[in-house]
Amino acid sequence: MITIKSPREVELLRIAGNVVYKTHQYLKPFVKEGITTEELNRLGEEYILSQGCTLSFKGYEGFPAGICMSVNSEVVHGFPSKRKLKNGDILTMDIGACWKGYHGDSGWTYAVGDISDDAKYIMEHTEKALYVGLEQVKPGNRIGDISHAIEEYAKEHNLGVVKELCGHGVGTDVHEDPEVPNYGEAGTGPKLREGMVIAIEPMLTMGSPKVFLHENNWTVETRDGSLAGHYEHTVVVTKDGYEILTGEIKNG
Repeated sequence: MITIKSPREVELLRIAGNVVYKTHQYLKPFVKEGITTEELNRLGEEYILSQGCTLSFKGYEGFPAGICMSVNSEVVHGFPSKRKLKNGDILTMDIGACWKGYHGDSGWTYAVGDISDDAKYIMEHTEKALYVGLEQVKPGNRIGDISHAIEEYAKEHNLGVVKELCGHGVGTDVHEDPEVPNYGEAGTGPKLREGMVIAIEPMLTMGSPKVFLHENNWTVETRDGSLAGHYEHTVVVTKDGYEILTGEIKNG
């Protein structure tokens, strides 16, 4: 069931989303050669808790950590580990925080030191695909308009669209209805209404879009070992467009 959030609920989601944003900003300088993803996760968990939030992901259906740490060909849901980041890696940190029962959710891909042209390409165009999708967010448009815009952008730039994974509604659960695929037909799917809160998250690959699931039943990786990018914002549909909730709070 798709829920419409009240102004009070949107404010709680805005606070949770801002903590997610601030956690990304806090961790960004630590993303460098030699640090482990386990250490980044620890720093991130401590920061989220210091802001008065709880960890949206830790314990969610058994997930063991507060932050998903996915490296290079890992698309999503990588487990933090003792793996040290190397120069040339790309790292996606997917962060969730919960404020008074309401969640913020945002993933972002970061460069570790000097990265290849391919790595720069997947990062640039996956981020741009996110904003192309966001342009379709306004009352009266449909989920399929977002999905189609992302898919067309990915095709234009010869990137694979991972179809097994999608965006989603956000509220008192970190994953709610509706699903927001990164492919589809314009003019289809649920109609966007003011007060809907959704996470839009293109997950694109440099090679084949085919993926496999690790034995941990969480981590998704490209089958051909090609690089993957993942960019995600949680937004609320406003009367004339959208507001990014996983960003800086305006006027404060």
